[in-house]
Amino acid sequence: MTDAGGWRGWRAAAEAALYGPDGFYLRPEGPAGHFRTSVHASPLFAAAVARLLCRVDEALGRPASLDFVDMAAGRGELVAGVLAALPADVAARTRAYGVEVAARPAGLTPAITWLREPPPQVTGLLFANEWLDNVPVEVAEVDSAGVPRLVLVRGDGDERLGDPVSGAEAEWLARWWPLPGVTGLRAEIGLPRDRAWAAAVSHVAHGLAVAVDYAHTAQARPPFGTLTGFRDGRETSPVPDGNCDITAHVALDACAEACTPAHTPQRPLLLRQRAALRALGLAGTRPPLALASTDPAAYVRALAGAGEAAELTAPGGLGDFGWLLQPVGIPHPLGPDAPQGT
Repeated sequence: MTDAGGWRGWRAAAEAALYGPDGFYLRPEGPAGHFRTSVHASPLFAAAVARLLCRVDEALGRPASLDFVDMAAGRGELVAGVLAALPADVAARTRAYGVEVAARPAGLTPAITWLREPPPQVTGLLFANEWLDNVPVEVAEVDSAGVPRLVLVRGDGDERLGDPVSGAEAEWLARWWPLPGVTGLRAEIGLPRDRAWAAAVSHVAHGLAVAVDYAHTAQARPPFGTLTGFRDGRETSPVPDGNCDITAHVALDACAEACTPAHTPQRPLLLRQRAALRALGLAGTRPPLALASTDPAAYVRALAGAGEAAELTAPGGLGDFGWLLQPVGIPHPLGPDAPQGT
């Protein structure tokens, strides 16, 4: 609800700015016009996801039809890259879906079905790369009396404090991001993301659901939150006017507990992107120097690939992204001893 002065909570403001009729995510240039994800950094990322899909395929017993669902598909870069990287026999059995609020991109291969919601019964891999950080949330800030209050915002980005946080949102804060009574401390209330993730996983009948995002856990919540904006490749102030991306890091540990145990009895796995990609065969090691003498062209290609792999796994960069893996009716495709966190 917006009051007479145009003040409203950050969740409603970001929802309109990102997904409204003139929203940021409906622009023709798409997300790639404003920020660079792992998908855009290197085709090695899509190749690694393709290998993960192959592992899910094996765990499912190589079904006659295998699903790959790309949540928040942007302009279809990841789903197209995964299809191109699959072995021919797996690609022939794969039904590929791009799930996105924006219209189907021109020139996208007919092999990819474009939807606004994931298909109801997924047998395979549902992959959500940088989706949850754009599920809008409310922001809370501690006032001078030590009370967490909702932060209200106008279209020009000005903020003020509203009512005290209450109900399910207060319960979420108490459980996942308790705020000491210190004036100015802030938190993003991740309840809508928990619900969005649980809803997405509920579409998986058998297989694996993966969320990849900027993330933090209860042991290291940022004291002043992470709400920010991106425009034209640069970080900027988060102004809900439709002219910039509005994003905040994800409490993936909260999302991990949001699924119904009866549907997903297997434990979720939470780890860093560098650990996940290394488990999928992405090493980032330099090729042997001797190759430069015997096959210079191969050496240059291998060196370029090593550089791209290093970017995808780098500490302090893309390698710090969180991966949340939730198997449904299959063993963990990365194996029971997959590395946790590092």
